[in-house]
Amino acid sequence: MAERPIFVPTSEEDGYVRRIDFEIPWAGGFAEVQKKKNIRSLHDAAKAAGYESLLEVSTKSDEVAGRHLSAFHLRVTSDGGEMPLENAFQGSKVFEHGGPYTELYDVDPREAKRDPRLRSSGALTGFEYNGFRFPLEPTTVFYDWLYLNAIFPHRQWLKNRVDGEKRYDGFTDIEFNPNRSINCQAKSCALFVSLMREDKLEQYLETPSTFIDAMSAHPSRSAPHQPHVRQARFHVA
Repeated sequence: MAERPIFVPTSEEDGYVRRIDFEIPWAGGFAEVQKKKNIRSLHDAAKAAGYESLLEVSTKSDEVAGRHLSAFHLRVTSDGGEMPLENAFQGSKVFEHGGPYTELYDVDPREAKRDPRLRSSGALTGFEYNGFRFPLEPTTVFYDWLYLNAIFPHRQWLKNRVDGEKRYDGFTDIEFNPNRSINCQAKSCALFVSLMREDKLEQYLETPSTFIDAMSAHPSRSAPHQPHVRQARFHVA
């Protein structure tokens, strides 16, 4: 068994995104067929709780929109040009004893993620990107900034496919383990949908400061627990 979350778009007053954790039977292994079994298990558990329509946001998604929304395929624009989102995230990290290691902007994304300096430079203190220093709080504000800006040019396509006729109740990323990671592309996607529904997207993405202030304005909140389902209602940033 394993516990995995879904991310549900909510109102600004409700913290933008609600995370709901489900305990599901877990198919171990790295084969794609095993990943798809786990996706089905998570979606079935969520459906039993009333979340009928979910989109898996990853390269393992059965839907084109889900694969296109995977951070693996997304690119961001910086002062130095365009790069994969993963490179921007890793190369912008600032540590106690080094960074940002901006040369990682120009390597293979997997190489950027495995660079030994990311584990030998002391504690993470923030991020520096396009001359702006991003804080560690709210916890995922820099990753969300990158993700939202990466998909912003495609917002009309996304509105038609993610929030149009087929309006998704929530988003998942089967690779995300909340016990090991903080940032999640499915969570960022849910935030994008929330801001799009409330016509706040363009306003909040005007500047990094505007985005950080908007995300900081709505603190984390607890949601009541349900049997076999753990809920966490919180501010996503």
